[in-house]
Amino acid sequence: MASLNPLSSNLDLRRAKHLLRRATFNFTKNQLNNFVGMSATAAVNSLTIATANTLAEPYDPLPNSDPDGFWTSSSELPNSFSGQPRKRAHVTAWWWYNAMQQVSLKHKLSFFLHTSFTVGKDSGVGSATYFFDHINLLDFYAMGNLKTLAKKITLDNGMLDYLDNTQNNKNNPNENYAREYLELFTILKGEQIGNGNYTNYTEIDIQQAAKVFSGFKKRTDRSNIDPDTNLPMGYININQHDTNNKTFSTAFGDLVITGKNTASEIFEELDDFVDMVFAQPETAKAYCRKLYRYFVKSEWNEEVETDIITPLSQILIDNNYEILPVVTTLLSSEHFFDADDSNATDNIIGSIIKSPLQLFSEVCSMFELNYPNPTTDAYRYYINFFLRFIHNIYFKAAGMELYNPDSVAGYPAYYQEPGFDRNWFSSNTLIGRYKLIESFIEGKNTITSGNIYTQLDTVNFIKNNIDNASDPNLLVTEIADLLYPESIDSDRINYFKSFLVDEGFPDYYWTGSWDQFINNGDDTTVKTRLNALIIAMVNAAEFQLM
Repeated sequence: MASLNPLSSNLDLRRAKHLLRRATFNFTKNQLNNFVGMSATAAVNSLTIATANTLAEPYDPLPNSDPDGFWTSSSELPNSFSGQPRKRAHVTAWWWYNAMQQVSLKHKLSFFLHTSFTVGKDSGVGSATYFFDHINLLDFYAMGNLKTLAKKITLDNGMLDYLDNTQNNKNNPNENYAREYLELFTILKGEQIGNGNYTNYTEIDIQQAAKVFSGFKKRTDRSNIDPDTNLPMGYININQHDTNNKTFSTAFGDLVITGKNTASEIFEELDDFVDMVFAQPETAKAYCRKLYRYFVKSEWNEEVETDIITPLSQILIDNNYEILPVVTTLLSSEHFFDADDSNATDNIIGSIIKSPLQLFSEVCSMFELNYPNPTTDAYRYYINFFLRFIHNIYFKAAGMELYNPDSVAGYPAYYQEPGFDRNWFSSNTLIGRYKLIESFIEGKNTITSGNIYTQLDTVNFIKNNIDNASDPNLLVTEIADLLYPESIDSDRINYFKSFLVDEGFPDYYWTGSWDQFINNGDDTTVKTRLNALIIAMVNAAEFQLM
């Protein structure tokens, strides 16, 4: 049976890699070595320790002046700044850089919340400042309380703009946010039982929820500060709130929420509504299924539903929707590490296709890519490296517009059956995935064109990270042990070795070339061959999996 019992043995290399890949974006050899030999529980607990972000806010080098450079801390109106799409891209650059400075669950969970409470940064979220506040809200609750976030997100200026609730008035109801709140953000549909009606909620519930949300508006000047998060939020326009009682369907026990007419009491209405939704067992199960799909595997059987999802949902309920008890239980379990059965056909390790975000992050961290520093070289980091190459070219070519999915449902990899994570990989996305490592090695954008102001030194990477670089078989094996979820067999070793030693030639040809480089510093020969090897190994099927 599938088991949530903690893994009893200490982490070996294989399982340490698995944990770091699934739980973080930052994955280096040194970090891997630190985790080998730890207990699963201790390793996972260490990932729950997060420090303050390295960068407090993003910077816009165009124009290179204050307050426009540091526009997010400016008192100017959010929409008063030029270059809003560029600034929204800079927010993603800021977020990613911070994610790469820690070995922590925080940013992996923050992105999980984005997949659950989705906004599209270029699809109606409003100003770049609203988007910045929105990301900070997700970061704040990344290792916190899902139920509390589900309240706070309702007053998030970006969400209010994105799903039109700022237009929801008592005399002109807008049901968009209410519908997505139930259908996508919390309880989900369940089985359809009629036109627009499902086992978990009905059209009546959407209509009543919209009344609860009526009058909640965005604040254009960011002056309304939430005391819990210290983040700007929207406000309640009392005159536009429906003060009548809200009567919900039998799906929610025919609950009646009493209408209120003062600001504090209207917020009590919101509390009552959220309490009602989160009191349903299906809400907890919906989040646990999402977490399982995000961290473990896209699909599962009834055994997993019974032995993993259901008990996790009870843990979530027992902890009043605090997310960490669920995640730490799951990530330290025998099931997560594939140690609860002997069935080789349902492997968890290596079962998920990496998202373009995970692929990009792993390449940068594993190979210790020296990309421009956003503090000391802001223009090259924000403009040349991230905006013009990573944001505008790589992510689009790889099939993932970062923080801008096609719809409020999010990225198809996390919800759309039967493909799920296989949606990341298609003939349309190959060029983005495969050209990434080539661009880093050549030091230029090979997908289209342009200088990216960073270059991977493969020779230096091998010299600093591979113990047996002079032996081509051991060199390939060591790289594979770092890059791949599972060990590779002799046929694959020989295939990759062919990039170092031409077919029919003995291994000592590579050994001689490497030793010559070590002795005289001339890397001409070894660089050409190592570049080809790294491109082949990164673009291999094994590296696409985690």
